[in-house]
Amino acid sequence: MYFRSLFLALATLALPAGLFGQAASPGPISNAGILQQYRQRCGTLIGNAVAAIDPRDPAKGGIVTVAACFDRGVNLDWANARLAKIDAAKPTGDMFWMYPMLSVMETGRNNMSAANRARIRELWRTYFPYRGDTENHWLLYYATLCLAAEANPGAGRDAWYNGKSSAENIAEARSYIEDWMGITTRYGQGEFNSPNYIEEYAAPLAYLAGYERDPRFRREARMMLDYIFYDYAVEQLNGAYGGAHSRIYPWQVVQPGQTPAAALGWLLFGLGERQQRDTALILAMSGYAPPAILYRIAHDRAQPYVDLQLKRTRWRMRAPGPEAFPIEGKSTAPVYKYTYMDRDFVLGSCQGGPLQSMQQETWSLIWATDHPLTGENTFFGVQPYSSPRVGTMYYARSWDTAVHGMTSGPSGKLDYDSPDKLEGGSPCEQVFQHGPALIALYDIPPGTRFPLIDTFFSRDLARRDTDASGWIFCQGGPAYFGYRPFAPGEWRQMGWTGHMESVKGNWFAAGFAAYARDNLCLVSDSLKNGYIVQVAPARAYGSFADFKAAVRALPVHFSLEPVPEVTFTALDGATLHARAGDTPQVDGTPVDYADWPLFDSPYGHATRGSEKLEISYGRERYVLDFKNTEVDDTLLPDEF
Repeated sequence: MYFRSLFLALATLALPAGLFGQAASPGPISNAGILQQYRQRCGTLIGNAVAAIDPRDPAKGGIVTVAACFDRGVNLDWANARLAKIDAAKPTGDMFWMYPMLSVMETGRNNMSAANRARIRELWRTYFPYRGDTENHWLLYYATLCLAAEANPGAGRDAWYNGKSSAENIAEARSYIEDWMGITTRYGQGEFNSPNYIEEYAAPLAYLAGYERDPRFRREARMMLDYIFYDYAVEQLNGAYGGAHSRIYPWQVVQPGQTPAAALGWLLFGLGERQQRDTALILAMSGYAPPAILYRIAHDRAQPYVDLQLKRTRWRMRAPGPEAFPIEGKSTAPVYKYTYMDRDFVLGSCQGGPLQSMQQETWSLIWATDHPLTGENTFFGVQPYSSPRVGTMYYARSWDTAVHGMTSGPSGKLDYDSPDKLEGGSPCEQVFQHGPALIALYDIPPGTRFPLIDTFFSRDLARRDTDASGWIFCQGGPAYFGYRPFAPGEWRQMGWTGHMESVKGNWFAAGFAAYARDNLCLVSDSLKNGYIVQVAPARAYGSFADFKAAVRALPVHFSLEPVPEVTFTALDGATLHARAGDTPQVDGTPVDYADWPLFDSPYGHATRGSEKLEISYGRERYVLDFKNTEVDDTLLPDEF
């Protein structure tokens, strides 16, 4: 297959000596040892939660901390008193009320007071939670509803807020969840690879994996956890989720180690630093354990590799576009992901375009750091598109109210309609990657709101040199990279409009001044524009000057009229050609998007429509077969 040969070619590129140096692999740790360490990390999270409470003060403490006490069978008087206080208030939060409540329902099966149990049943009868409007909302809603109904199996329609019996709620919930699993394993996830929202998938699946009464459905949930955690393991660098992301918040864009994904990375694989988060705590209490093969994949960066993935957009309600295709009567469009992983950095991207309603990160570079919780170890660019076109494409809103609806209210994303935002997709962008080289082109129509491109330069950069050749050369930790813009720009402070800092008392803007401080953005208002990014590990060169000389010598030819177009010879010798609106080429061959795999890397393979993921590491094989709800865990013979 073309993609298999691509991996082999990238592993033997004609690059400067030492570019592909060896990194530490996970070593000979046994499966039992991996499991023991994981259980110890679970115990640490649960123990820390329990130790944080004051058993004399039932006025303080979160509901998942109550669940931790139920799970351990300690501080039960405090736990029941605290739960009674929490449940005395009027419920709010919809599915975000539902899923934390389930944590105490399941862990408190034997330790919850009769009064609290009766109060919770009354709340399920009288509080009508909204189902939400995103993929993670729906999974949270239905997984929680399914297990809550199973906890009260004989209840009739008068016991539930929606007028359905427990049996009806269970059937509806299972139908949705199994349909979602089928779509995801055939066509890719819609809310894909989110450093934030991965936890909103981990928590409901952990509930089902740990507490679901039906053995087959419980096995499906465990398999789906394996699936999304493989997806994460193969694209993370020391816990930081690399590549392109469907949804991400501005503070997570800038600090890639300060995310729910990184918190899960510590729990699952011992990566990065510990972060005490409720969703990781829910996973720790569920009894789920990742297969050992995922630990080995997550830790092994001995050789660079390419990971290709096929995802899809959020459901498109209007104007789906020529690239869209139907699934069960709903429109979506493919997302072609490309990630290059090195032990010192990860560069990843998708093709660009409005693939989500907002919060999209089209491409990013993350380099290794010794300070994962505070490091701003990243580089990226954005075209800050804002238009009712996107709002009406993805939401049931009118043209006049779409943007207001995206930025206002308690869940509004305040930066969407600001030119200095750090995340978002644009129909004016086209991105193409080959190995550690990336090309982005921008063809912005006159009259576009915020007609500019914005490239982020972190305060953590060790070096930033503007070269007479037109390249801007940088060093981020152990990575060197060059950035070649096609049109001039001006340096501005991150958040130059002052919009985020002007908003007081809103969760979305909290802490902005601290994480924005001393960061710069190169802002260009040329409507025809583009740039090249070339990355390499510092270990490949004798000095920064040697890297700069190597990149300066690379042939670059670009033009901006009638549309942006570039031909670039990368460090690996490949000739890359891109023209806005056309399919990009590598050495004269167009990129084959039609045959893009659901997953393809040295560690995993899945074809579109297969509902099967084949994971491999050395002689180990771990196959998730969702059509038959089967897991094949085998070890090949020594001679393989």
